[in-house]
Amino acid sequence: MYSAISAFKHPAVLRQDVLASLVVFLVALPLCVGVAVASGVPAELGLITGIVGGLVVGFMPGSALQVSGPAAGLTVLVFEAVREFGLGMLGTIVLVTGLLQIGLGLLRFGRWFRAISVSVVQGMLAGIGLVLIFGQLYTMAGIKQPRSGLDKILGVPKLAADIATSRTALTAFAIGLGTIAVLVLWQKLPAKARLVPAPLAAVALATVVSAAGGLGIANVKVQGLAEAIQPPAFSDLSQLGNVALLGTIIAFTLIASAESLFSAAAVDRMHDGPRTHYDKELVAQGVGNTMCGVLGALPMTAVIVRSSANVQAGAKTSLSRILHGAWLLLFTVLLPAAIGIIPLAALAGVLVHAGCKLMPVKEIGPLWRTHRGEAVILGVTAIAIVTTSMFEGVVLGLVLAVVKSAWETSAVHVDVRELTGGRLVVTLTGNATFLRLPRILETLEAMPKDRPLELDLVSVRHLDHACHAALHNWAARHNDVGTEPVRMKEPADEDDKPSPVAPLAG
Repeated sequence: MYSAISAFKHPAVLRQDVLASLVVFLVALPLCVGVAVASGVPAELGLITGIVGGLVVGFMPGSALQVSGPAAGLTVLVFEAVREFGLGMLGTIVLVTGLLQIGLGLLRFGRWFRAISVSVVQGMLAGIGLVLIFGQLYTMAGIKQPRSGLDKILGVPKLAADIATSRTALTAFAIGLGTIAVLVLWQKLPAKARLVPAPLAAVALATVVSAAGGLGIANVKVQGLAEAIQPPAFSDLSQLGNVALLGTIIAFTLIASAESLFSAAAVDRMHDGPRTHYDKELVAQGVGNTMCGVLGALPMTAVIVRSSANVQAGAKTSLSRILHGAWLLLFTVLLPAAIGIIPLAALAGVLVHAGCKLMPVKEIGPLWRTHRGEAVILGVTAIAIVTTSMFEGVVLGLVLAVVKSAWETSAVHVDVRELTGGRLVVTLTGNATFLRLPRILETLEAMPKDRPLELDLVSVRHLDHACHAALHNWAARHNDVGTEPVRMKEPADEDDKPSPVAPLAG
């Protein structure tokens, strides 16, 4: 694998990278604008994030072929943040997110993001996908979408009635559906036709139809690159003590980092070049988000759609992703008016399609058959994101994943056998934790109280404090008065005596 500088010394590599950069630019352009509009911010802010992803992150080490920019996966979270705290606070949120990512990368936490349960990540993407799909259906019709994810879903029957009774809404919705149809059918065209990226082709066709037909539907609003930039003010930074704001920042950091590093793992499987250095990639994403925060732009992540397009276009070095940022900058400076003729319904259609691709439909069936608990975590995470918020849904998913792992690793076996003389021996093996305590105590409390009894814990690999205290309390009060006290053989007791069982003091 060549470096970006060495690409200039090899004409074939340079040519391949330039061509790949154009492909990535054409894929990124409609997505940058669409994600910004869906997030409730000026379209230019999405382009700024794409430019930073190319011209800043593109030069940094980590993953050579991964491309960064505004991601559909953060659309819902950005929309909620802007609605709650205002557009002026977006820069502060993204700035602090970037600084946290830099700190986590320098502390070598990048690799630990790979330990996040895949089911939680898939559930997160499914939840985002659902909210994105149902929210953009309203935008496709030119109708204001409800605030919560649940209201978006429940409001679909009314949306359908509004579309059926309004010619303008029906026209806009038809443009959106046509955009989706082009995106789906484009992959079935001959390879030569598919040299033009599907999102660009779909948006371009929708724009031509809308302009030529004089349909009168809403287009993207353009206010200029300089006017869109809103750097954080000092008064904004003073609000960082707000608990809700800190929660949003943590959600941004967690989701942006996880999505970037999971994307890196996926991109690594697509090529044979150098593998991603996860800590360096996290620092690179942090630097990019810090710059986006200073400019008041959208947060960035590594985006699998652009990254896969980069690899499939034959990119050899990081030069391709750097150049894609340069093309975005040139387009934004030289042709800003071209953005203003794009129908909002077309961009909404692109995002509905993107939301569908976030849904792990093919994985759910096999996951349910082989790891039912993981499938439940995926479903609960997705439902929680739709019904509550992104942050609460992800936290719930992480908690469920930890509890499931703790439950599975705390397997304990209780064995009861009778010795000569009527003595009973109860042997515990495995990991005795508070999660298994109800079952253990249920078995022990069923033991007769009028017979000598031994509790053998030597084979227990782990005995937590709660379980240890509960077993001692049970042993102290179990037998009837006058019966020989319960005797316990502790895990730490390694006497070689035949019966090293010490009696408990009452």
